[in-house]
Amino acid sequence: MAAGAAGGALLSACGPSAARSVGADGRIIVELWHGQADTGRKAIQTLVDDFNRRQSRIRVDAGGGGVVADAMLQKVTAALAAGSYPDIAYVFGADLARVARSPRVVDLTGTLRGTAYWPQFWGSVRDAVELNGQVRAAPAVLDSLCYVYNRKLFRQAGVPYPKAGWTWDDFVRTARLLTDPRRGTFGTSWPGTGDEDTVWRLWPLVWDLGGEVIAPDGHSIGFKDVGERALGTLARLAADKSVYVDPKPGSEQMHQVFIGGRMGMMATGPWELPDIVDGKVDYDVVPPPTYSGRPCTIAGPDTWTVFDNGPERSRAAVEFLRWLGDPAQDVRWALGGGSLPLSRATAARPEWRRHSARTTGLPVFTAALNTARVRPVHPAYPQISQAVGEAVVAVLLGRSSPAEALRTCAEEADAALLIPR
Repeated sequence: MAAGAAGGALLSACGPSAARSVGADGRIIVELWHGQADTGRKAIQTLVDDFNRRQSRIRVDAGGGGVVADAMLQKVTAALAAGSYPDIAYVFGADLARVARSPRVVDLTGTLRGTAYWPQFWGSVRDAVELNGQVRAAPAVLDSLCYVYNRKLFRQAGVPYPKAGWTWDDFVRTARLLTDPRRGTFGTSWPGTGDEDTVWRLWPLVWDLGGEVIAPDGHSIGFKDVGERALGTLARLAADKSVYVDPKPGSEQMHQVFIGGRMGMMATGPWELPDIVDGKVDYDVVPPPTYSGRPCTIAGPDTWTVFDNGPERSRAAVEFLRWLGDPAQDVRWALGGGSLPLSRATAARPEWRRHSARTTGLPVFTAALNTARVRPVHPAYPQISQAVGEAVVAVLLGRSSPAEALRTCAEEADAALLIPR
């Protein structure tokens, strides 16, 4: 993506005063709230410094925000209400529809779609930034969900390693064989807090069975016919006592159980590989199991959302994001920040191919992007997610049958979809 002035109208609404648009050095200021910590913060700051050195018209300030990505929605919401907000903020893909209701969010349709680089993005990346036919943000980071497994525990249990194309019946049986209460080992795990970390792991099962998160008519959930079977798989794991249900947010405990050598299989993304490598786990990665024989997983793209601080700053913000999304920069961001390449062009770069060859399992996460899907960008999704999260936890803890949990979930989620937005 050649950096250049963003063409087309960015937003019909007038932004706030542009008095703050130009710094003392005469350059247009772009305020970036990136929400990154540790290695991610270092990686984005290195890229920002590089951009600032390369030209004299724009200066990106990446010091703002003061919060990590998990708290960015609340920070941005408060900033919009106060009328003092950044030019760019890191917004989770699941939160984009809610944020995009603000008239201060810049419509990027004319500046991103239709350009030469747009088709290079994975389909899941494009889907994650589109709402009602418009591009409401630029892609930021990307991951996919696959299964990491402990080869040592498999050998000790005399269980064959899993292979691509395995079934959910295979998974349940394998988890049971890997579970040993005497040694304190579990076959697998699932977050038990009811938050989005709990929920997004269920969607590949729903999609694989032919369901959807939201029905085509938009008035009800699209998994009433298949949700009971998907939840039934979790019920089987719970009945076998082969699933470690993590009671704390962030899935930190189940990650530590896996890295500590007491868990056979864990659904996770590429962000976990550095800790697994540091923990000296003898591991490998396999695509998720399937009911239908058709590979299916979920990607969780997050976004750079642009806010209207006047046309000059909006154009400068988009120019920076166009530069940042170019494969030459995207590969540096993926390597430094621990995400997957946003496009096939980035995945084909020699830097990524060398890194991928050195990292066990990373090619599996990248290949999964060919069939990965994303959660719908819909204002009611948070309410649907809450209802599904409660259903999943109820089943995992044996408090409800799959049929009962689905019935309650459907009532709550359908009600949320009927609220005018």
